[in-house]
Amino acid sequence: MNSKFAWTVGAAAMALMAVSGGAQAQAQEAGKWQFKLLGTAVLPDGKITSVKKDTANVTPGAQSKANDNITPTIAIEYFVTPNISVETIAGLTQHDVDGRGTLGGTELIADAKILPATVTLKYHADLGVVKPYIGAGPSYFIFIDEKSGATTKTLGLTKARLNDKFGGVIQAGVDVPLGSQGFGLSLDAKRYFLRTSAHWFDANGVEQLTTRHKLDPWVLSAGISYRF
Repeated sequence: MNSKFAWTVGAAAMALMAVSGGAQAQAQEAGKWQFKLLGTAVLPDGKITSVKKDTANVTPGAQSKANDNITPTIAIEYFVTPNISVETIAGLTQHDVDGRGTLGGTELIADAKILPATVTLKYHADLGVVKPYIGAGPSYFIFIDEKSGATTKTLGLTKARLNDKFGGVIQAGVDVPLGSQGFGLSLDAKRYFLRTSAHWFDANGVEQLTTRHKLDPWVLSAGISYRF
């Protein structure tokens, strides 16, 4: 496991124990579901951390960056106790990976769709009207229909693939109930920790370029919730 991620999750766990020791139980009952409809900004890194193969001599002095995107997401949450819940999210986001450095202004990966399968265990504090929470859990990033970028195609690298990968996530946010009918507002921030490899192939299917990337996206959401 990435040492930075392990340290961050450990700190989140310590904070979780500290909050749970001092927070009072929420007035809501256990065993309730909460659904959220959110607008989500996905802000990935995408920089190259290492080059594994480069027979085309593309990467000397090169760097990369994945573009940001805004997409709708749905969160489904089950409260095991008044303070503890399990949450999963559903959403699909699309990104390009563009060149930086000696590859500035180029496109390396086009239209990569990402399904970030995520489950988090959350602790909710009760501060009256405002109900903040923290959480952490595993994730699995599934890459769909990624294509070689316009620039790499001109170099004869006609096909591209990104590896599906396990990672981890920490989150913090706040729920604000609106009245007594179960509706509310929700703000949520997640930080994922994920590494993946990108592969480019020529027209004969021979791999010519392999790079390792740090994605580590911030995922920032806001929207409405309904609890019943």
